[in-house]
Amino acid sequence: MKSIKLSIVAALLATTSVVSSVSADEIEVSANVALTSHYVWRGMSQSDNLPAVQGGVDLGYKGAYIGVWGSNVDFDNTETSTEFDVYAGYAGEVDKFSYDIGLIQFMYPGDTKNLNFAEAYLSLGYDFDVVALSATYNLGIDADAPGTDNFGDAYEFGVSVPLPMDISLDGSYGNYDNKGVSGATTNSYGDYYSVSLSKSFGKFDLSIAYTGMDYDVVTNGREGDGSDDFVVATIGTSF
Repeated sequence: MKSIKLSIVAALLATTSVVSSVSADEIEVSANVALTSHYVWRGMSQSDNLPAVQGGVDLGYKGAYIGVWGSNVDFDNTETSTEFDVYAGYAGEVDKFSYDIGLIQFMYPGDTKNLNFAEAYLSLGYDFDVVALSATYNLGIDADAPGTDNFGDAYEFGVSVPLPMDISLDGSYGNYDNKGVSGATTNSYGDYYSVSLSKSFGKFDLSIAYTGMDYDVVTNGREGDGSDDFVVATIGTSF
C-alpha cells in the first residue's frame, strides 16, 4: 500500500514566520464522534456487518485544514482492528460554488504493509437552493511504486435535497477501481451507490441509509461478479 508524508504541512505551520502571523481566534478546532450500526465505505463493508465507533478532530485556518479520523474495522484474514486516517487540504466557497482539494492517508495498524494506502482528491459542488450537486475524483497513490496508482481511482456524484421538517435526502453514485496490493493477483472494480435520510435533533445528527455495490473481481485471470447491499443507521454529534 502507500504512504503520503504530511510532515511538510506540519513543518510549515511550525515555522516562526507562520505561527507569529496566526492568532488563536483565527484557528478553528472541531471534533466529531459517531456510532454506526455498520461501517460501509464506497458500498463495501469495513466492519463485517458489526457496529463501529468513529471520531475525529480537525484544525482549520482560512480554508486550509488538517485532521485525523478513526474507526474500528473488521476484515477477514488481517491482523488489524483499527483504521486511522490523516488528511490535509484546502476548501472554500465562491457564491454557491464550493471546492475541496487535498490528500488523505488511510492507515491500518497491525497490517500496514498490505492495507495502508493514500489518495489525492478534488471535490466540486454547486447549491441550487432546491438541490445541491457535487462531484468528487479520488486518485490512488502508491509510494512503493512511484508514478503508479495500484489502488485505482474513484469518482462519485452526489445530490442533496432539503425536505420539510429539516430533513435532508441525499444520494450518491460512484465507481471504484481497486487494484489491490502492488503485485497482487486480485483486482476488483464496480459501481457503488447510496440513498439516505438525515435529520438533526439538537446537538445530535441521525441518519439511515441504504447502500450497496455491484462489483467484478479478477483473480489469476479468472473473473467473477457479485453484489452487496446494507441498511445503515448512524447517530453522531460534533463540537
